[in-house]
Amino acid sequence: MINAYVFVQVRVGRSAEVASEIARIESVISSEVVTGPYDVIARAGAADMDDLGKLVVARIQAVDGVTRTLTCPVMKL
Repeated sequence: MINAYVFVQVRVGRSAEVASEIARIESVISSEVVTGPYDVIARAGAADMDDLGKLVVARIQAVDGVTRTLTCPVMKL
């Protein structure tokens, strides 16, 4: 299982709506509105890197209002 933080930039005024919609996506553990260069941070889990990529590209980036994402897989050292 791979966990990752997905940092999301959204169109102005859409943060709460986008965070709520992302939270409803299967495999998303949490989704919260934040301040700073990103508007929403989601935590997601997937079986492998391919599934994580599909989750981000096909599901999270497809949410209306999302303009950019940055995916940071969690490392287990």
